[in-house]
Amino acid sequence: MVTQVERDDTTWHTCETCGLMFDNEIEAEQHEERCESSDADYIQ
Repeated sequence: MVTQVERDDTTWHTCETCGLMFDNEIEAEQHEERCESSDADYIQ
């Protein structure tokens, strides 16, 4: 499930699995379908 967060007058869509944020809901949903890890390498 993708959640919405408002920051700096922008709505962000967050992958609940890894926390990656997108400004496009469709891209967030597509990412979440493929996301397999809550500990992704690109999050530091």
